[in-house]
Amino acid sequence: MNIHEHQAKQILREFGAPVPTGVVIFDLKNINKEITKLKTRNYVLKAQIHAGGRGKAGGVKLLNNLIDLETEAKKMMGKILVTHQTGIEGKQVKRLYIEEASEISKEFYLSCLVDRQTSKVAFISSTEGGMDIEKVASESPDKIKTNKIEFSKSGPDQKEIDSIISIFDFDNTQKKTATKLIKSLYKILVEKDASLIEINPLIINKNNEIICLDAKINFDDNAIFRQPEIKNLRDLNEEEPAEIEASKHDLAYIKLNGSIGCMVNGAGLAMATMDIIKLYGKEPANFLDVGGGATKEKVSSAFKLILSDQNVKGILINIFGGIMRCDVLAQGVVDAAKEVNLSIPLVVRLAGTNFKEGQEILNKSNLKILSASDLNDAAKKIVEAIK
Repeated sequence: MNIHEHQAKQILREFGAPVPTGVVIFDLKNINKEITKLKTRNYVLKAQIHAGGRGKAGGVKLLNNLIDLETEAKKMMGKILVTHQTGIEGKQVKRLYIEEASEISKEFYLSCLVDRQTSKVAFISSTEGGMDIEKVASESPDKIKTNKIEFSKSGPDQKEIDSIISIFDFDNTQKKTATKLIKSLYKILVEKDASLIEINPLIINKNNEIICLDAKINFDDNAIFRQPEIKNLRDLNEEEPAEIEASKHDLAYIKLNGSIGCMVNGAGLAMATMDIIKLYGKEPANFLDVGGGATKEKVSSAFKLILSDQNVKGILINIFGGIMRCDVLAQGVVDAAKEVNLSIPLVVRLAGTNFKEGQEILNKSNLKILSASDLNDAAKKIVEAIK
């Protein structure tokens, strides 16, 4: 789950991290009242959307008087921002964040995340703040330092912290602030079930103070049930409607831009299915994992979810029955297909528990369903069917 910058900074502030003072605006009528909380007349106006690259898209403005602030706020509120992370459809700005401007002397990058490969907490630090870390990694990998820390209730020790911040060449005062910041980030990651905390840029201002100028925090969806205060920060306006609907049925669904809808059980099998669709020259319309123990009703909901995407020209169902029985899936697919009067090609590949019974249900349905013997055969048939 993602949250907005202003929400991330509030969490950082609560855990003692240094962040600029700012106010969030939901209604333009409240600007004059809210900015009285700021101590400066130099403002940074930021569009609040769940995507990076806002500055290049006109979503960040530096202003030095109230008149310009109000003018730019009116332009920004309701604007569709298109960045490298939003896709061509962009995202509409429905809230703004006004912050006290900082005079920047140096910019750095700092993040911490769960490293699933090693089951450790990874801290990534770089002198190239303000840039996409992926670009830095590919062009200047020597400017990135990664430290992986064993989990402990006390967090990183001083030796580990010194290693994390060594690339920054801080003075003694700055090192003390950075030490507190590292401990704060670790504490947030553990206590709030965050999966990523990114500070980009982390700056030194004209007074040689360390400030978290921008912040991004992602949370583990699987742990949200025990973080009600974090769940309340969810902004449904920032999420794909189909993905919201999928969450109601406990479906792992991500909308993509292709033409072949996919229904699979198991994340690894889903990725393999998407890959082989691309191998045959087409693009998947979604990632959809119905899980290992899906019911007939859940399968039916997943099928309808795929069909709600108007870009879908054909569907590939790839199921390996383990806990999930192939006959249960087959009945769910048949019921949903009949209910929506399926009119696009459907290819089904079944294997595993009760696959013969499942195949029989599909054969007796009187629906135009193409059976596949294996994954390669399934991908080939669905690609040919939609041409």
